[in-house]
Amino acid sequence: MTSPSPNLSHGPDTVAIPGPSIVPPRVLTAMARPMPDIYEGDLIDTSLEVAATLPGLVGTSGAAFVAIANGHGGWEMALTNTLSRGDRVLVADCGLFATAWGDLARALGLDVELLRADDGRAVDPVQIGEYLAADTLRSIKAVLLVHVDTASSIRNDLPAIRAAIDATGHPALLMVDAIASIGCEPYRMDEWGIDVTISASQKGLMTPPGLAFVWAGDRAWEAHDQAGLRTPYWDWLPRHDPPANYLRYCGTPPVSHLFAVREALAMIAEEGIDQVWARHAALARAVQAAVDAWAAPGGLTLWAREPAERANSVTTIYTGAVDADLLRQIARAELGVTLGIGLRAFAGNSFRIGHMGFVSAASLLGVLGVVETALLRLDAPLGASGVAAAAAALA
Repeated sequence: MTSPSPNLSHGPDTVAIPGPSIVPPRVLTAMARPMPDIYEGDLIDTSLEVAATLPGLVGTSGAAFVAIANGHGGWEMALTNTLSRGDRVLVADCGLFATAWGDLARALGLDVELLRADDGRAVDPVQIGEYLAADTLRSIKAVLLVHVDTASSIRNDLPAIRAAIDATGHPALLMVDAIASIGCEPYRMDEWGIDVTISASQKGLMTPPGLAFVWAGDRAWEAHDQAGLRTPYWDWLPRHDPPANYLRYCGTPPVSHLFAVREALAMIAEEGIDQVWARHAALARAVQAAVDAWAAPGGLTLWAREPAERANSVTTIYTGAVDADLLRQIARAELGVTLGIGLRAFAGNSFRIGHMGFVSAASLLGVLGVVETALLRLDAPLGASGVAAAAAALA
């Protein structure tokens, strides 16, 4: 009589989705404290420390704003502080999230025009330049795009896009959603000429969801003076260097999250931002090597076609004839690893591996081992061992 296959999922769960990412024990401990006085003491010091640290994280001398929100709230804060109803904006999309940002912009009364990249490719800077050059009336007020699209795992070339805009002499603001890249990818806001940067707490910043971050450059502040979409809650002005700390948050501060993000920023500083970026790059190369090794007709391939356009924080894997949902089900229910789902157009034919924030080689190799085990259980087409290829890449 054949014994049933054992369930191997008992033990610590491993969540390998591209955000919310793993929260380090230090960060969890920092959150676990009684509510403090919100008008003086440690919370005030923490607010000031976070506000002073955030600009350096993205390479800007501009102001940083912390909002009680997710990334969508950051999108809205960026738009309402710089634009007016009826303004034209160009949305350049290479996956999903720039389009979603454009949908939000349209709901605010903005005139949204969409430029889509080819499947599996980043936004073409030349196309952005051509689009803006054709706008002879200079009626487009902003270009919106993501640095790393979490759905497609494609990274846009921000310096090249800035150069294409500058070559036209167009005054449009460049606004970038860097939610999936801050703390994972090199990001130099001022050097690259980014006017507004948006991020959030739950990915490379290793903090639970609940905080949105918006950095505003000089040109964004100039646009703020004429912005007709400004609202009391999102407005930058009362939040900027306020006389009372609670005004930074338009009310009661996000107490536990502030202590958490201060600890996360301290961890990044201790590791060193260059080392943080190098670690993410190495882990990304290992995942990409694994998928390239697994690749076979009818099997797995990387969605991002060009190596230079592949993100360091997340990898989207197209599954071909392999049932992506069944693969994820086996990984989670039988092997103890939760993989990221494919979103919208990617649903059912892909899965994602998040390798952002508090991630080591050991944890990543475990995730890749589970994926390979699930593929073997499914008798999926396999070229070679992805785990061996990942190990070789890390070595």
